[in-house]
Amino acid sequence: MGFFFTKADRLLKRSDFLRLTAKGRQCQNNNFIAVFVPGKTERTRLGITASRKIGNATVRNRIKRFSREYFRLNKHKNIGILDINIIAKKGAVNLSSAQTFLSLQNIFDKITRSFYH
Repeated sequence: MGFFFTKADRLLKRSDFLRLTAKGRQCQNNNFIAVFVPGKTERTRLGITASRKIGNATVRNRIKRFSREYFRLNKHKNIGILDINIIAKKGAVNLSSAQTFLSLQNIFDKITRSFYH
């Protein structure tokens, strides 16, 4: 299995994000909020939201890049077939890549526990 993050792995449509907001379950830590629901496709898909309240474009893009990279490297782990939206909070602004990965690992562990229990 390759470590790719293709277009099919992304949440792209507004309707998907609205469905997540309306029907999704939520878990969070100091840096991120994750909203998730069972997926409509045969693969886990990821959406990332970083509003302008977080920071300028450089900061937002950095957070999104780290989030995509974490997902790309860890999507093979068994978390089920889900649609997940990761929402950045103010706490994510000054994190290094390693700290971001630890925070996202915490979120994905919570998702796995919440989804299977």
